[in-house]
Amino acid sequence: MGKGTKWPAEWKEFHDQITGVKISQLTDYMAHSFHTYFTNDGMYDNGSKLLVCSDRGNSTNLFSLDLTNGEFTQLTDLDKDVSKGLQGTYVNPAKNEAYFTLDKSIIALDLGSLEEKVIYTKPDGFNFSNLSCTADGEHLCFGLSEDLSKTIHSNLSGGYVGFEETEAARPYCQICLLTLATGEIKVIHEEQRWIGHVNASPTQPHLITFCHEGPWEKVDHRIWAMNIDTGEVWKIREGEPNQFAGHEYWHADGLHIGYHGFTESLERKDGKFLGFTKFDNSDTHEFEFPYQNMHIHSKDSELIVGDGQQSSAYHGERYQDCIFLWKKTANGMEGPRILCKHRGSFQIQQLHVHPRFSHDGNQVLFTSDRNGYGNVYLVDVPEFETLPKLVDGKLIKE
Repeated sequence: MGKGTKWPAEWKEFHDQITGVKISQLTDYMAHSFHTYFTNDGMYDNGSKLLVCSDRGNSTNLFSLDLTNGEFTQLTDLDKDVSKGLQGTYVNPAKNEAYFTLDKSIIALDLGSLEEKVIYTKPDGFNFSNLSCTADGEHLCFGLSEDLSKTIHSNLSGGYVGFEETEAARPYCQICLLTLATGEIKVIHEEQRWIGHVNASPTQPHLITFCHEGPWEKVDHRIWAMNIDTGEVWKIREGEPNQFAGHEYWHADGLHIGYHGFTESLERKDGKFLGFTKFDNSDTHEFEFPYQNMHIHSKDSELIVGDGQQSSAYHGERYQDCIFLWKKTANGMEGPRILCKHRGSFQIQQLHVHPRFSHDGNQVLFTSDRNGYGNVYLVDVPEFETLPKLVDGKLIKE
């Protein structure tokens, strides 16, 4: 094993037990494998290759999976568990390069030659948040948060231990902009709030979003946007005082932002909603539904995927661990319809299902430990109307 090693295809195909749609299992190894975070597009080379993180040889490494034949190429040669840094790997949209964090450094990886280069070393007393590359490929955005490990015990990957305490401590955080051509680093935003989820627009080099991290109902406001050129910062989807939205992501147009959330009310037990808005809050649409999602994703407003978990208001436990689809119609957002069972445990961050559409929208990528170990899957997306509806916890086939 080592950098450049070729691994034979491991994929297998089966059909979902509820809908019959074809699912391709892309990895099959006696350790966890998982794809990059759902806001990070791990497909590259015109969608023919996929970045996969995998625990092999008692360490975690980054692999390239050829989607035409299933063959793996090992891209890194690390000797430790660096799951968090690798799961946040971000591919440069303008050149054949990817970036990940390793200990104190940000590493640039040439996806062709596999050459690695340290491009930034963080100061002592800080932790990295996620990386994101601007649409022109010229800058890397990332967050730095004050290291509170000496005063707060935390395990955010496993059970969100210390999550609430870290938010309450108001750590000092920065958003940094690294110019890739020169190595110049600039702090473009800072505040005494826990900042996470720094995400660059895929089409507008001057726009990013970020969040105030923590329990959604406890932070002052979750989703924020920023104009890098002017320094202006503003709230996205302010809503009512008892409404909370998050897990924001950019649509493919780089102008609209998707999210999901809930309404906290004594009168309502459900109060879940899906939504999207333009970056300037000028075009906002929201749709209520009675099902809980950990994450949602879409390329636009027409078809949304979520790693659904059914609300406690209903009792159809058989359908709790399914991937759901919603489709925009003239009457609103229709759904959910079940695409397939995912049976993911969500035990640790690497085993979150994190569904994400492929470039052409014909498949959904997800991670699941349905067989004990985390593996990466692609499920075909058929015509929406052919999938069964879920209504009040009951499956309805047309």
